[in-house]
Amino acid sequence: MSAYPLHPVGLKQQAVNFQALPPLSLYVHIPWCVRKCPYCDFNSHETRSEMPERAYVDALVRDLEMSLPQIWGRKVYTVFIGGGTPSLLSVAALERIMTQLRMLLPLDINVEVTMEANPGTVEAGKFREFRAAGINRLSLGIQSFNDAHLQKLGRIHDAREARRAVEIAQENFDNINLDLMYALPGQSVQEAVQDVQTALAFRPQHLSCYHLTLEPNTLFHRYPPALPDDDASSDMQQEIESLLAAGGFQHYETSAFAQPGKRSRHNLNYWQFGDYLGIGAGAHSKISAHDSVLRQSRYKQPQQYIDSVQQGNMLQTENRLERDDLCFEFMMNALRLTEGFAPQLFTERTSLPLLLLRSQLDAAERRGLLVQDMQRIAPTELGQRFLNDLLEIFLNR
Repeated sequence: MSAYPLHPVGLKQQAVNFQALPPLSLYVHIPWCVRKCPYCDFNSHETRSEMPERAYVDALVRDLEMSLPQIWGRKVYTVFIGGGTPSLLSVAALERIMTQLRMLLPLDINVEVTMEANPGTVEAGKFREFRAAGINRLSLGIQSFNDAHLQKLGRIHDAREARRAVEIAQENFDNINLDLMYALPGQSVQEAVQDVQTALAFRPQHLSCYHLTLEPNTLFHRYPPALPDDDASSDMQQEIESLLAAGGFQHYETSAFAQPGKRSRHNLNYWQFGDYLGIGAGAHSKISAHDSVLRQSRYKQPQQYIDSVQQGNMLQTENRLERDDLCFEFMMNALRLTEGFAPQLFTERTSLPLLLLRSQLDAAERRGLLVQDMQRIAPTELGQRFLNDLLEIFLNR
């Protein structure tokens, strides 16, 4: 059943015109890591020599200062410091970043500030000081608690270090996410389940469970390892989802599971098509104005980024999203949410009428990939399993 009335007049000429702007988040990218993992397609660079920490933090601060006119007066609800491996930063560098954020931005009183860390870079004293500097949510890149699988993934930590990292994190933070991967080279269903059981024993607030994919421009893509077949991968997914549901975790996004009240507010803002300013090498932004939505990207190479900021132009690309882009990108994000979205959210986040997508929504519903009514539009279990097929309906408009 259609979730809205039919008023086709003028839809082809519909222009962006926001009555209220979406919520705003900040992403800060730290591009260095100890060793590049063979599956990683993020903008990360091995620290073959001492990283230019001071120059890079100078560039981050200047980048933020130059970006302020685009977001002037808008409150920032979440901050995410990602990478790379942000926990490689010195305490002094992290403290300076946090101080500048407080000085330059109107942070929400309950702002969520997440930092990523890898077990091989965990130090108890450092974590205490990160917490004191204002980090209130920690995301640990565990990936597996199995030594053989960690080696195949090229991780710098072992299972013992992974467990110790979680223990140290729990001593300093009361909001922790653990990243796990499954469908790993040579992994059995039972081994995938054991990783999740080990994670659950620590009682984290949030778990991210990702299916390993062979992304372009990675070593694994160039030299593919032997991976579990589709049937084994599907069994792993079903077993993991059942185990987490029994453990009281809500499966609220394709790969995200949370205890009640502990969903990632930062990632939810992405999936609900909120705005975000990204600063740092290779960072991306989506910024709405009253009559436009801009996508931006910074220069990817750290030194090129530092140099470009010094020259007053840190943007490598800037594009205005057209109407069809807004429609597809909203659906590409919002349909990752297992509970879907309220119909009015589409208009709130794009300024466009949902009627623009009536034929696509009805087609998806007929194929059993989506359900819709006046309260919500959501993927079915079939739609969640075949998300790419569902999204393709909205791509071909």
